[in-house]
Amino acid sequence: MATSWETSVTDSINTVYLLFSAYLVFVMQLGFAMLCAGSVRAKNAMNIMLTNVVDAVVGSVSYYLFGFAFAFGIGSNSNPFIGTEFFALKNVPNDTYDYSYFLYQWAFAIAVAGITSGSIAERTQFSSYLVYSSLLTGFVYPVVVHWVWSSVGWLSPSCTSGLLFDSGAIDFAGSGVVHLVGGVAGLWGAFIEGPRVGRFDAFGHPVPMRGHNATLVVLGTFLLWFGWFGFNPGSFSKILVSYPDATSQGNWTGVGRTAVTTTLAGSTAGLVTLFGRRLILGHWDALDVCNGLLGGFVAITSGCSVVEPWAAIVCGFVAAWVLIGLNILSLKLKYDDPLEAAQLHGGCGAWGLIFTGLFAKEEFVVQAYDSGEIGAKRPYGLLLGGGWGLLGAQVVEVLVILLWVSVTMGPLFYVLHKLRLLRISIDDEVAGLDISSHGGYAYAGHPDDGNPRFYADYLRLQGGARS
Repeated sequence: MATSWETSVTDSINTVYLLFSAYLVFVMQLGFAMLCAGSVRAKNAMNIMLTNVVDAVVGSVSYYLFGFAFAFGIGSNSNPFIGTEFFALKNVPNDTYDYSYFLYQWAFAIAVAGITSGSIAERTQFSSYLVYSSLLTGFVYPVVVHWVWSSVGWLSPSCTSGLLFDSGAIDFAGSGVVHLVGGVAGLWGAFIEGPRVGRFDAFGHPVPMRGHNATLVVLGTFLLWFGWFGFNPGSFSKILVSYPDATSQGNWTGVGRTAVTTTLAGSTAGLVTLFGRRLILGHWDALDVCNGLLGGFVAITSGCSVVEPWAAIVCGFVAAWVLIGLNILSLKLKYDDPLEAAQLHGGCGAWGLIFTGLFAKEEFVVQAYDSGEIGAKRPYGLLLGGGWGLLGAQVVEVLVILLWVSVTMGPLFYVLHKLRLLRISIDDEVAGLDISSHGGYAYAGHPDDGNPRFYADYLRLQGGARS
């Protein structure tokens, strides 16, 4: 049967919307690269830039071959735990998924590896990035996606075979699926590697190691903010879907509201961090504000489509203090994460899931997951009278992600550590990864601080040290 003109136009507009959202999410890779480069010392700038490129290219191949299938491979042998179809995009496009959907989900997958690379920056062998990035984007992350976002996943609010606590976990754009996964993976990597040389003195007191370029950090933050408008509103997948329970409303309304809640949560977190760190440090810190802003975005990502704008302000306010508190705790525990990635993405991601269980509005939940079907009922936020079902599902998601990523990525980092494939030598770390691993510095006018300026100089010094 021929497709009607109206259906063709609707499908075309929805496809363009999804592709445009995918492009916005991909721009976040540039944001990550700028943020990471500015947050490390100049002698490691080329290394961290290259790892961001590697995360994207390795993640592309692994997600194409395995990741999409493990995440969304629904067929005759479907199960609630892992996908079994569509390896290397076989039988795609089909009635459920097309190439534009793959591209959008791919952009999410490579973002996870970028989060983890920030935690282990400035001291990691380049070859280990290839290993962990492949496993994370090709297996670990896609399995969690299948649990929460596929129509048969055991945590999914769209599961057709029975909902967890009659609710399923609401993680609309990935506070848990993306950010908590990446944050926990980074936590294990940084913990097993240990702090950077000189990060703590002989008495265990932290020694500041600030990034070399605040301009890049601010640029990266704004690029990430821009990309988040594809990350959160884009997760509707389709924009031309009308709601029968609300006159003149549809997904286009939800998309606009989601952009507003995203902006308010991030802005509130940035503002609270500005004044909070001022009280603690005694000065205004631009870099802390950037991380606070991102922490608010991470937290609202779970419930961005199902909460009121006023609730987003509550989300951002708490997210800022979660990040500040975890950063203080990490220093007391002598944990070193150059980009605060585990604290920001892990801690704020976990808070975002809990927040959704407290503040999700029933009307918006029905619109996001049942397209506003008249008479549809779903559990919603505990503080709005929705009972414990949704909150229970949210807590379960936090716990199972912590467990799953820990039992997969933790052993991987430990094995790489034991094989001496994870951390570089002390001499190479002090000299800088750019000169020791990549043949030269990122900047022609790099202040060498007593370090060799060219790769040949580095080799001569290494030869002299061995003689």
